[in-house]
Amino acid sequence: MIKDPQTCQTSQLSWKSFKFFRCVFRTSRSDTYHESFGEDLLKSLEKELTSDFERAILLWTLEPGEHDALLVNEATKRLTSSNQVVMEVACTRTSMQLLHARQAYHARFKKSIEEDVAHHTTGDFKKLLVSLVSSYRYEEEEVNMTLAKQEAKLIHEKIKDKHYNDEDIIRILSTRRKAQINATFNRYQDNHGEEILKINKTGTDEGALTRIVTTRAEIDLKVIGQEYQRRNSIPLEKAITKDTRGDYEKMLIALLGEDDA
Repeated sequence: MIKDPQTCQTSQLSWKSFKFFRCVFRTSRSDTYHESFGEDLLKSLEKELTSDFERAILLWTLEPGEHDALLVNEATKRLTSSNQVVMEVACTRTSMQLLHARQAYHARFKKSIEEDVAHHTTGDFKKLLVSLVSSYRYEEEEVNMTLAKQEAKLIHEKIKDKHYNDEDIIRILSTRRKAQINATFNRYQDNHGEEILKINKTGTDEGALTRIVTTRAEIDLKVIGQEYQRRNSIPLEKAITKDTRGDYEKMLIALLGEDDA
């Protein structure tokens, strides 16, 4: 039986305690657990960790490729409402990170990401999403802002006309390097007041909040927080404390401030 994370002394939750929990979790994922309980540790956790706090614990403790594989698999089961999650993973990960996700997906679900996305997607998004999850981009940090402006305008025109499988959209999103795509996305929002990968702002989307904070905590969460404040005129930490409570709030705040730990 897995110990409920909420039985821990959550009054002392900190970045270091979460890192310790993750270290224990990853070390424990061995044949010993399977031999003792007859089930993989990850599968046992998925059954027991269901609240927002427990969901955050699960995603954060998984290896990066594993949590991306899990997110995409869950998204394929409820497309088209979760096209955003597949696009987010495909467009915000580096080529190596996406490759690791594809490898983890095949190891865990015995199918390829491309196969599942193609099977569960219909209409205009099918061609786009399959191209995105199978892409491998050249990585470089240099950004062409003129190109970002031009392609943000082009994408807006195509989306406005609901041409989601347009060759230009597929070409831009599946071949541009990560830094260039981010610049295009930012220009799109600055010009049109909405995100390409849209997150509902009328209330807290706990699923999106959990996903973003736990998967980007050691990568670029500080940058995300700065951009959030620039666009919404409120610090991300304040937005989190306003709309979350208890252990869930404490964990998100701890991960948000991990650079200061």
